Amino acid sequence: MIEMLSYPFMQRALIGGLFVSLCAALLGVSLVLKRYSMIGDGLSHVGFGALAIATALNTTPIFVALPIVIIFAFLLLRMSENSSIKGDAAIAIVSSGSLAVGVIIVSLTKGMNTDLNNYLFGSVLAMDLSDVILACVLSVIVILLFLLYYHKIFSVTFDETFTRAIKLKAGLYNGMIATLTAVTIVLGMKMMGALLISSLIIFPALSAMRICKTFRAVLLISAVISCVCFVLGMVLSYLYDLPAGATVVCVNMIIFFICSIFKKS
Repeated sequence: MIEMLSYPFMQRALIGGLFVSLCAALLGVSLVLKRYSMIGDGLSHVGFGALAIATALNTTPIFVALPIVIIFAFLLLRMSENSSIKGDAAIAIVSSGSLAVGVIIVSLTKGMNTDLNNYLFGSVLAMDLSDVILACVLSVIVILLFLLYYHKIFSVTFDETFTRAIKLKAGLYNGMIATLTAVTIVLGMKMMGALLISSLIIFPALSAMRICKTFRAVLLISAVISCVCFVLGMVLSYLYDLPAGATVVCVNMIIFFICSIFKKS
């Protein structure tokens, strides 16, 4: 462990990854309870398409991807609420279409495969200092906003009709959840990859729900599980030379099964 922490790239990966894991865990609870858990998968594919476009245009990827993913987060929200295309169907359309656009752009543009493969499959160890600083700053903003509007998010998560009845702007807080999720997805894509980032949102929340009954307890345990699984995944990845993102996901999956067994017993 001491040897692992002596490497600057491991220090950057752990710091940035823990912040993103914490954000994903907090937002994941609301998304799972609202049955929007697959929105993370859809937005990650949108992010991949946006990053492909940004790389092809030789612009800063994250500053192009962030607004595009936020726009699509609102679009998915509106489609789920008001359109004849509901929930998982809307996410599937946006997800598959965006991924297809990204793959086509990659195939038509030379010299960009390596960078985009990092975003597709994840490369947490390739995070440089600017990536970590940006991840930490935006993660702190996400966490502070979540804590500041905790009671509003709680209300809109469990009973949106009641939230509207007491004159709270349910649409505004749904939009806030969507925006914070979009930011977390974009931050986590370099760490976990577009194909795995949604698992960082889903697994800790589901695991916590197996052993806790109150919203606050689920949030706290989800955050702990997410951070512990990330650290364990990174340690195992370092010790056995495994892909970091995939190892983190596998650890989360094992913890989920353990929590499920614990609940049944």
